Amino acid sequence: MDRRCSSSADSRLTGREGCSINSTPICRRAESYEAKEMKCISDVRRTFCLFVTFDFLFITLLWIIELNVNGGIQKQLEKEVLHYNYHASFFDIFLLAVFRFVALILAYAVCKLRHWWAIAITTAVSCAFLIVKVILSKLLSQGTFGYLLPIVSFVLAWIETWLLDFKVLPQEAEDQNRYQCIVDAAERAPLVCAGPLSDGQFYSPPESAADSDEELDDKHDPEKGLIQRDLHF
Repeated sequence: MDRRCSSSADSRLTGREGCSINSTPICRRAESYEAKEMKCISDVRRTFCLFVTFDFLFITLLWIIELNVNGGIQKQLEKEVLHYNYHASFFDIFLLAVFRFVALILAYAVCKLRHWWAIAITTAVSCAFLIVKVILSKLLSQGTFGYLLPIVSFVLAWIETWLLDFKVLPQEAEDQNRYQCIVDAAERAPLVCAGPLSDGQFYSPPESAADSDEELDDKHDPEKGLIQRDLHF
């Protein structure tokens, strides 16, 4: 009886170990996605933020080159900043790049928004401002930079929109759905494993070691066996 109890307990323990072993790959995948979720920022979002930084730095570089080409940085800064003229200055295009950089970094790097409304605002403001400036100002008569700065600013704003709407948000949503599926599978894994086996499925040997030893003694000593049979009767 003790052997049956011990064998049934061992079988239950083995069943639980089997369940944990079967669910180990799922648990590992869930842990990997948990580690990814715990990261400060995802890889695609970090790429987007790097491109936003590139947008700001590239527009700043072009504006500095424009200042240096048209008569020196100090002289042109006084002309375009201190004596700002909407029809002839590139300073507002630089401020527009600063506005995009600050708004998008705050929204998608600091606040980690998962919606497109922030970049929709920055792109709409950038496009409206650039179109109106090109129509009303005299930038096109100021040489190469009169074409280059508005066009580059316009294109970069739309590339940022494309990156966020078609790369960042769908990829993060897909990762979130995959993580949720793995968590659900890990929660269901113990239920799928077989339950504890009943005691009836285990059988002890028909004869114990003590009984077999007694029978061997009886064979070697027939008189002892007869005496024990008479005592039983």
